[in-house]
Amino acid sequence: KTSLTLDAELLNSAKALEINVSAVAEAALKRAVAEARRKQWLNDNADNFAAQAAWHERNGHPLAEIMYAPGAAS
Repeated sequence: KTSLTLDAELLNSAKALEINVSAVAEAALKRAVAEARRKQWLNDNADNFAAQAAWHERNGHPLAEIMYAPGAAS
């Protein structure tokens, strides 16, 4: 069990509209955690992405000859 501080008027409106505040809070928290993890992962791996992009710039993509853009002949 966890305690949250919420705006009383907003909470009363939610209750009047029969909104399951716990379910909404849990869903929002799940989204926030997933987004924070995604941002952290991108930040943690930014140097690797930059190194890979630099390598591709210098050497080209190793599969360039077999890669096709959408709608191109294969």
